[in-house]
Amino acid sequence: MVLDYICVMKCKNCKEPNCIKRGKRNGIQRYFCKSCNACFQQSYSYTAYQDTTNTLIKNLLREGCGILSISRIIGISKNTVLSRMLKISKQIKAPYFNKLGCKYEVDELWTYIKRKEDFTWITYAIERETKSVIDFFVGRKTKEAIRPLINKVLLLQPNSIYTDRLNIYPSLIPKAIHKRFQYCTNKIERMNLTLRTHYKRLSRKTICFSKNQIYLEAHLRIYFWG
Repeated sequence: MVLDYICVMKCKNCKEPNCIKRGKRNGIQRYFCKSCNACFQQSYSYTAYQDTTNTLIKNLLREGCGILSISRIIGISKNTVLSRMLKISKQIKAPYFNKLGCKYEVDELWTYIKRKEDFTWITYAIERETKSVIDFFVGRKTKEAIRPLINKVLLLQPNSIYTDRLNIYPSLIPKAIHKRFQYCTNKIERMNLTLRTHYKRLSRKTICFSKNQIYLEAHLRIYFWG
């Protein structure tokens, strides 16, 4: 019969000091948390388990490194990088923006998934003064797809909404606040250039691309709000 010994170690998951010893693996002592039922060991030799790994992945993604580049730099597998990217993005929530009467810009950015024939669009809205991203979506450039984004901006009682000359916008935005003239979307167009520079998947001439939409969306959440 294996006895569990009470220790004062804090759980790596819930931080509660309610852990007991629970056997060994490869000669390394493992622990079990009675609060959250997590099993862990005090230290790990594999880089992926270090406390700073997620922060490093997030920073490298924001600086234009591809998945394979991050894998080589940190010394972990590409599948671990992808799974961590999804985990990090799920923990990020869009910031609550409640300032009313601001000016906004909305624009689309094209990219492709898996094959160049399977192109898609990234549509997003920014607050003109702070350049804060209000929301975004990845998908077809249709009225039904864009409507939820525009409705979210309209809830903020905007003073003006600036767009390009896409023929969908006039039917979604009230004429009194809809602005469409030359160079009116300069700020978001400049942000598109920054995205393509810092975001390996969006570079125009690159061998990096998204194999699945969920990874594209996860990377965008990390870049915009991470």
